Amino acid sequence: MTAEGEALVGGMLNTGAVFRRGALVERPAPRNARALHACLLALKEHGFDAAPAPVGLTADGREQLTFIPGDVALPPFPDWAMTKTALASVGSLLRRMHEAGRAVAVDTRAEWPGDLADPEGGTMLCHNDVCPENVVFRDGRAAALIDFDMAAPGRPLWDVAMTARYWVPMLDPASAAAHYPAGSDVPARLRILADGYGLSPRDRADLPCVIEQATEVCRAFVARRVADGDPVYLQALAERGGWERWDRMRTWLVDHRHTFTAALLS
Repeated sequence: MTAEGEALVGGMLNTGAVFRRGALVERPAPRNARALHACLLALKEHGFDAAPAPVGLTADGREQLTFIPGDVALPPFPDWAMTKTALASVGSLLRRMHEAGRAVAVDTRAEWPGDLADPEGGTMLCHNDVCPENVVFRDGRAAALIDFDMAAPGRPLWDVAMTARYWVPMLDPASAAAHYPAGSDVPARLRILADGYGLSPRDRADLPCVIEQATEVCRAFVARRVADGDPVYLQALAERGGWERWDRMRTWLVDHRHTFTAALLS
């Protein structure tokens, strides 16, 4: 424990700037902190208690949230985080957030981040970054979502698509090998996530194309970070195969679209 508290690791945003002090987490506050905090409190009021509760904002531009104990998977992701049970529980947890979110009014005047947001917009708060580093587990099941920095209004299906990218994962085998266990049955795992969420037949039919759309949004996000000279993203791009990797992912998703659709609807 340092003078600033215990540093919490994971993720590529706010690297080295998130600290735990006892029962609280202190981190850089997003520009839309007040609107986001209002949504998090409203989610809790409507029965979704699986997210940090906002405590307040500090004078130096940081936010304080309750700390949620449990296990968080960091890359390379361990086998316990990639089980079928874990995957289904992530879908179920996201569905719980969306069900509560139907009753939550989102302040459309706030400066919601557009980096990973649904380009088609929407009225429900979406997390947009449900990667393994942002899910707290207990006893092998997803128990809470953390790090809502990228949250913004959108379609629930968009959140499912973004989550699938990270958790199935919707990556070609060469790209997945860097952080995920080998030999994943991607179509079967996509079906498990959809079943865990309780996705409707119509949304199942649309999901593969929305995943392709989400991948393009993620690529554009990385491109902006690289263009701005962000050292974290410059290093990650170089280490993970550069833009050729993104080209390979795009082609792989399109080539397997019908296989994914068949698995979802079978």
